Amino acid sequence: MTSETSSTTVAGTGTGTGLPGLVRWNKVPEVTVYFWVIKVLCTTVGETCADLLNEKAGLGLTGVSLLMSALLAVVLVVQFRTKAYRAGVYWLAVALISVVGTLVSDNLTDNMGVALETTTTVFGIALAVVFALWYRTERTLSIHHIDTTRREAFYWLAVLFTFALGTSAGDLVAGKMGLGYWVSALLFAAAIAAVALARFALGLSAVTSFWIAYVLTRPLGASVGDYLSQPTGDGGLGLGLGTVVTSALFLGVILALVVYLIVTRKDITEERSAPRHA
Repeated sequence: MTSETSSTTVAGTGTGTGLPGLVRWNKVPEVTVYFWVIKVLCTTVGETCADLLNEKAGLGLTGVSLLMSALLAVVLVVQFRTKAYRAGVYWLAVALISVVGTLVSDNLTDNMGVALETTTTVFGIALAVVFALWYRTERTLSIHHIDTTRREAFYWLAVLFTFALGTSAGDLVAGKMGLGYWVSALLFAAAIAAVALARFALGLSAVTSFWIAYVLTRPLGASVGDYLSQPTGDGGLGLGLGTVVTSALFLGVILALVVYLIVTRKDITEERSAPRHA
């Protein structure tokens, strides 16, 4: 699940600015241990923040969903306008997409009465369609070359559906199947470990293993968040943290890690100029 050099010359490709010799750098971070740690933390925040806003904001599930979707749209506009990966903007977009993906799933199940089995299936199909269109258009699903607007659009659409799918699948396993939060967390952690084993021992492709792990980290983080924030009567650990403290705690850790990455640039792909196309 590592990455490769990811600069691309856009001249002569039919995408980007079309200026001769201009290189547009990859818009997403290098896949390192920092990437996976922050990703899991963002999924936890997505779950707890969605619950917090729904309970405390007084806007109702639909109102909170509209508000967070608007904030996400603004941040994505900023993300698309950047010329290269910027850790602060990128991870803010991921955190907001985590919240919005959770709210989309919750709206369907809580407000519209759609069964979790149905939402899990629908989001799984939607994600598969995005991947199919992405591959048909670009002939790759690699995140190491998110260096055109079209590829970035496919990337963020896929990310959104992974969060929505992970939310529904996690709620289905933890709640509907009655396994509880901590058992669900162990189950999804074991599934991720199996993917890593398949990648490094059995030769599963880097792209396939990345996206499977990306989906699985969503219910893993959500299960951890619910277990820490909920009282024992609701299947939680009973620490009394609640959604407020849990959200603040994990947001603080995310902020510290992102600042560290901004300073050290450990998640920046090595910059090499690509040769010009004739």
